[in-house]
Amino acid sequence: MVTRRKTNSEPIVSSQEKLVASVKQTLDDAEALLREAANATGDSAQALREEALNSLKRSRETLNNVEEDVLARGRQAVQATDEYVHQNPWQAITIAGVAGLLVGMLITRR
Repeated sequence: MVTRRKTNSEPIVSSQEKLVASVKQTLDDAEALLREAANATGDSAQALREEALNSLKRSRETLNNVEEDVLARGRQAVQATDEYVHQNPWQAITIAGVAGLLVGMLITRR
């Protein structure tokens, strides 16, 4: 009996889109704050710089969270592949052989 795991590629795309949008927004906010800080003086300039740094810090935290999520998904994929190969060794060998044959044919076509 072949067991297949359902993969959720949609949340990965969604989290990538969220990450890109979040980083773009954070960089836009930080850029605007730094422009204002360049024109401001005294306490207001310092407050704007601090706000820009906080914005960049939030962006870094978001990136770290997404990195952890991607690494966890990668570990799950490796574990699922390992389980599949152990449960279906002959199918895995056949798939690897066919893939090797195709790669060999593509290389020799040049």
